[in-house]
Amino acid sequence: MNTIVKFIAAGLLSAGLLSGCAWVDLKPQADKVRILAAQEVGRCHELGRVSAVTAAKVGFIARGKDTVQEEVYRLARNNAADMGGDSVVAIGPLIEGEQAFKVYRCINP
Repeated sequence: MNTIVKFIAAGLLSAGLLSGCAWVDLKPQADKVRILAAQEVGRCHELGRVSAVTAAKVGFIARGKDTVQEEVYRLARNNAADMGGDSVVAIGPLIEGEQAFKVYRCINP
């Protein structure tokens, strides 16, 4: 194999591996934070808003949308737990690795 082919193969392999990697760990206290729909939080107390941001690309290589969404959810749940919340509701779409959420306390509001 010539050098250019090896370089391209290595790049494609790296892209495939990176697109499936999740880099955000869920904090233990965030394990019980739920992701809900707006109609499910009618009797909950709104605590505030958070914006969760993660890398949608590594260099010029786009990461997998499902992986990016999962990381954003984990970040939102971590932030909600830090605020004393137990639920989050997305208030906008995932765009370029960023999504906004409202944080709620639904248990003992």
